Amino acid sequence: MFHSSTITDLFNFLKYSPTPWHVVREMASRLEEAGFMPLDETEHWQLVPGKRYYCTRAGGALIAFQLPEGPLEALRMIGAHTDSPALRLKPQPVQMSAQWMQLGVEVYGGALLAPWFDRDLAVAGRVYLRDGQGRLREQLFQIDQPVAIIPSLAIHLDRDVNQGKALNAQTQMAPVVWQAGPDQVPPSIDSLLKRWLADQHGLEDIGIVDYELSFHDAQPASQVGLEGEMISGARLDNLLSCYCGMRALMESDGTQGALFIANDHEEIGSGSTGGAQGTLLGDVVARLAEAQGDGGAGARVRLLQSSRLISCDNAHAVHPSYPDKHDARHQPALNRGPVIKVNASQRYATNAATGALFREICREADVPVQTFVSRADMPCGTTIGPLTATRTGVPTLDIGLAQWAMHSIRETAGAHDPDYLIRALTTFCNREHLS
Repeated sequence: MFHSSTITDLFNFLKYSPTPWHVVREMASRLEEAGFMPLDETEHWQLVPGKRYYCTRAGGALIAFQLPEGPLEALRMIGAHTDSPALRLKPQPVQMSAQWMQLGVEVYGGALLAPWFDRDLAVAGRVYLRDGQGRLREQLFQIDQPVAIIPSLAIHLDRDVNQGKALNAQTQMAPVVWQAGPDQVPPSIDSLLKRWLADQHGLEDIGIVDYELSFHDAQPASQVGLEGEMISGARLDNLLSCYCGMRALMESDGTQGALFIANDHEEIGSGSTGGAQGTLLGDVVARLAEAQGDGGAGARVRLLQSSRLISCDNAHAVHPSYPDKHDARHQPALNRGPVIKVNASQRYATNAATGALFREICREADVPVQTFVSRADMPCGTTIGPLTATRTGVPTLDIGLAQWAMHSIRETAGAHDPDYLIRALTTFCNREHLS
């Protein structure tokens, strides 16, 4: 049975990261333990060569970077995203049917809906509340125990259910949370939140002002397979990349300028203050260029053009039951190393120059590398890579670890691959030359 301290640590990371805001909090805690100092975007930055820093934006996005002892001439950038497809509660979610209370949801991102049925669901998110002193504050919380389920309709009542029927997110996806007795009134969402906040954080005498909440799989991640060769868990897309990118930056030797960015809202187009279409990366790079003594636009352009970005977002592994969904010569497999993602229409940002750089990095790190391109008759998705390249002009490539069931409530990846990716990305952060 394969065992790895990386997998144990990854599972802990996933446990405490049910939402983008929890992801950022968990990464910030780990970065501070590794010596990274927090920065506030609203303040003037006093940056010291040889030191490590991080900042966050809008709660769900984070940038961490290290400065070399000498002049900052280039950045080895790693990009990922903190969000995953989910079911998010509506502002007024309480609804009743057949004396059962349900909570209405919106589908966040391109979720596979069918796997959400008949699973133990928990709740996590952030709440803005007014405390006993009248102060407005943010509180993150997560309920670890199951509080809801979306029950399937029995096959006896829908004989055609296995014939590929469409699911209606408005009428069929509301999780069931409570059975009402005769003449009982369902609790309001405010009262539920107050009860959960009292149970989880001991908060009393509070008022609920606003919230963002999601349901998530209550089952923890696990190793699967006769030899433990697979890992199964929620939000591997794209927290697996967040974890590996963060680990690589923390474990690099600090001799080179390096940066890790985890954007939010990739699953819904990246159009937000913390998304890849926003200004976060460009703003931070401008401040780093300014810290070198030249605050002009030319300094920012020179720094970006001397840098390279590896956009990390998981790749589609060939499925043993559906091998025909892949091009016959491009079938990435679990446990065979990182996958370079290629698309002629620039849905992925890889080109020959950036792809060659990554192949050299993998060779130096003694890490196997694979290539993915979609079938010519099938469209592919996209990532933060092309968006970041367009927004900033930084030379970029797209890679990821192979996985099955992308956008399901539980996804599957290879147990050996996280160590491969961490090793390759650490080599990238330590590399002196980027061309």
